[in-house]
Amino acid sequence: MDFSNQFTKIETDDSLMETVSHGDKAYPFSYYYENLALYDFHCVDWHWHNEFEFVFVESGEVSCDIGSTHFMLLPGQAIMINSRVLHRFQSESDAIIPNFLFNPSFIAPAESLIYEKYVSPVLSSTLEYFIFQDDIAWQSHALDLIKNTIFLQDTDLNRELAVSIHIQQLWMLLLENLTLKSSDNKAAVISRTRLQLMMQYIHTHYSENIALEDIAASAAIGKGTALHLFQDNIKITPVNYLIRYRLKQAALLLSGTEKKITVISSETGFNNVDHFCRSFKKIYGITPTDYRKQSDQTTEHGKSSNLHP
Repeated sequence: MDFSNQFTKIETDDSLMETVSHGDKAYPFSYYYENLALYDFHCVDWHWHNEFEFVFVESGEVSCDIGSTHFMLLPGQAIMINSRVLHRFQSESDAIIPNFLFNPSFIAPAESLIYEKYVSPVLSSTLEYFIFQDDIAWQSHALDLIKNTIFLQDTDLNRELAVSIHIQQLWMLLLENLTLKSSDNKAAVISRTRLQLMMQYIHTHYSENIALEDIAASAAIGKGTALHLFQDNIKITPVNYLIRYRLKQAALLLSGTEKKITVISSETGFNNVDHFCRSFKKIYGITPTDYRKQSDQTTEHGKSSNLHP
């Protein structure tokens, strides 16, 4: 399988919402055939989107984080991730994960009776994800539908109609076999809002000399609460998230500008260029200079430098 068109980064806004839509109004469905090893750090980092997502593990092992839950996905397994749920995928080596996403309106128009009865209950439920196993009859059937939906992407014969039929059948299986509970957890909503406020503060002020106290104050909470919110939701401290965000912006400047490394170090909030270089190599595995050279070589060979949609 050719991975030459695979995107190797993911772009999000200040709330970690993925900034590129999957599909369009005419056909709100998108399919991707991806190898996690081609992503930076073998990782599709924290993000969420309005679309439902189904991921099949064709080969390799995938470390998966859904909110505060961590588990491994093995070859032959698949996962469904609900709309607007924060998640992250990572692998130690090659992990082939064909996946497809579709807007809830792909099942039925938002104003329709079908949407109200069969889509809204999933959207408003406490269900964050579901893992499909092949040793349970209905889940084995669901896995077949997921794999057949993937197979259909290589054909042009009635593909859109066939995909729609498969998704409808898959959705029926889910509704027949899952017990959905309505979500009324106001505390969880407040926690997510506070986390997003702190992330937005970091994204806006990363070039400044900010500390944990400043990050916590942006959400009107104490340092301890800030630590817990970051650790519980995205498995990293606020300060480490700040450093990683600074390095991410530095990487963009290294590959997209000709600015000197000392200038980039200063512009991304590092007071000491040696500290910047050490931090960059620790995360990216190479020096800023080598990263720039590598980026230049990629551009010269005409490879895609776009961000993952």
